[in-house]
Amino acid sequence: ELADQPIAPQDAAMMQSAEAMVFGKNQKGGPASVMQAAAAKNERSGHVSHEDTTQLAGDEGVTVAETKLPGRRIITESVAGQVLGRYVEPLPVTAAATTEGDVEEAPITIGEALAATALTAGEKPVEQTDAASIQAAEARATGSCIVTPGGLAATAQSAASANEGLAHDVDKIKLNDVLTGAAAKLPADKAATRQDAQGVMEAELRNNPSLTAYPGGVAASVAAAARLNERSS
Repeated sequence: ELADQPIAPQDAAMMQSAEAMVFGKNQKGGPASVMQAAAAKNERSGHVSHEDTTQLAGDEGVTVAETKLPGRRIITESVAGQVLGRYVEPLPVTAAATTEGDVEEAPITIGEALAATALTAGEKPVEQTDAASIQAAEARATGSCIVTPGGLAATAQSAASANEGLAHDVDKIKLNDVLTGAAAKLPADKAATRQDAQGVMEAELRNNPSLTAYPGGVAASVAAAARLNERSS
């Protein structure tokens, strides 16, 4: 059922975000990069729109599962339960090495999701919609609605305001300038939940005239983190 569906931009964005949060980058030639290329081709051909999501992928989500074994870890990437790729990476064996079959269950935090956005949408110029979603994410991570001077939300707002006066994208401040190392820049952090994802998504949509979320952007990354956390719990 999944194999017959055209790959949509939001499918690729979900996999990009999930992959970036587990690997710390998108794997060259991996499922995320292949899906992104396919989605771009489908969009250019008019088969899908920029905001489209395959129903199965939207309903069941994407999964990047990590299993740690003595001396190695196995990472499996799936869409709607169908395996697209599997990697085996060597790890140093220590006295605390996990036993066979143990699964790494450390939840992905909002800060880590923001940092992943720097990888999946890092070249996007910061706009007011990005600043709003970053502020919502920071508030949920810290439990405070007060914008910290010099923090992520304040930096994003300053960047968005500065970019409004610039004509060319090459001169504008990008998301990776603001969100690289985001987890370490937050005074507090927490595991991303579905409620956090909804709050961040609402903030992004409210401030976007087209009422759409940017593929691989802040809201998409927090949503991917929440889905991964739900599946590992």
